[in-house]
Amino acid sequence: MNKGQLIVFSGPSGVGKGTVLKEFLQHRDNVSLSISATTRQPRPGEENAVHYYFLTREEFEQRIAENNMLEYAQYNGNYYGTPKDKVEEALEQGRDIILEIEVQGALLVKEKCPNALLVFVMPPSWQELRDRLTGRGTEDAETIEKRLNIAQGELKQAIHYDYILVNDQVEAAAKRLEHIMESGRCRIVEMKDFIREVDQHA
Repeated sequence: MNKGQLIVFSGPSGVGKGTVLKEFLQHRDNVSLSISATTRQPRPGEENAVHYYFLTREEFEQRIAENNMLEYAQYNGNYYGTPKDKVEEALEQGRDIILEIEVQGALLVKEKCPNALLVFVMPPSWQELRDRLTGRGTEDAETIEKRLNIAQGELKQAIHYDYILVNDQVEAAAKRLEHIMESGRCRIVEMKDFIREVDQHA
């Protein structure tokens, strides 16, 4: 069985990452979104191992000590991170796994998993990103400006990614993500075993 592919999906708030992934996953049986772990309390309607893996602080820190987190960070006093064992188990079963995480976490994953395919989602223009954030109607002007300031810093990190995906239209962006994943399988890091096998019979 071929091992699955690890895809790291990042981009600024408001760029439409979740919308693109929802469209993409509708037509893919062998691709899953990674479930993050957190120490925060479940919100009404949230289920363990569906929305998050809900851990105690002691359990989370034990995983960190055992090097069983691909990446993690603290927000508002709670830990959030990606369980390493869950991802590796899915990959060994031949499933492709997508991690929708922040830029800082993505670069940490790249250090630990050089084969990971990093995709950075960008808006077609800066004005479009501003319009999308404003169009949500859920945040005040100050919060939007803070998000845009953060986005500027994230855009500077895009050069460390393998691919740029411009989300100008959701269906088209989802199709391009499919092409990116197909091309990712042909990278040298993915084909080393195949190269060795052919070489042995040369």
